[in-house]
Amino acid sequence: MKVQATKIPEVLIFEPKIFSDNRGFFYESFNNCQFNELTGLNVSFVQENHSTSYKNVLRGLHYQIRKPQGKLVRVVAGEIFDVAIDLRKGSPTFSHWVGVILSAENKRQLWLPEGFAHGFVVTSTSAECFYKVTNYRVLEFERAILWNDQTIAVDWPVKEPILSARDQSGKLLGNIEVFL
Repeated sequence: MKVQATKIPEVLIFEPKIFSDNRGFFYESFNNCQFNELTGLNVSFVQENHSTSYKNVLRGLHYQIRKPQGKLVRVVAGEIFDVAIDLRKGSPTFSHWVGVILSAENKRQLWLPEGFAHGFVVTSTSAECFYKVTNYRVLEFERAILWNDQTIAVDWPVKEPILSARDQSGKLLGNIEVFL
């Protein structure tokens, strides 16, 4: 497993070692000891989520203000543009974002630590995502940032995404709760 820092050092890209032959391929998608060794963290995942979305569906930008979730995201079918936004007040990268293409083909995974908002848009016909989280979902603590907030200015690869009602009513960065 190879790990690569992004322009926000705590957001990491993991690239697995893939063993391929005429039968197909094999790789370890997650190894707790290796993950903790590579990150210097001691992370425990409590839940794994699985979603299917169609082309131009944008999910996000979501976070939990209390009981925040670290996330390890991967795609098992299709392709997404995955985004992490730093919401840690006082961080030198506060309000900065990182975008990474995750796909079934490249088998990359993105680690977003607690204190980040997360979202993605599907760039293929459809996509299936798995993501491990470090805390359980708690509806009362969930928040959403408006996907096209100009203060953050994510360079989404789609101009007219398909959004849920919740995501359409996300708040602007200046009006949200952030992590202290």
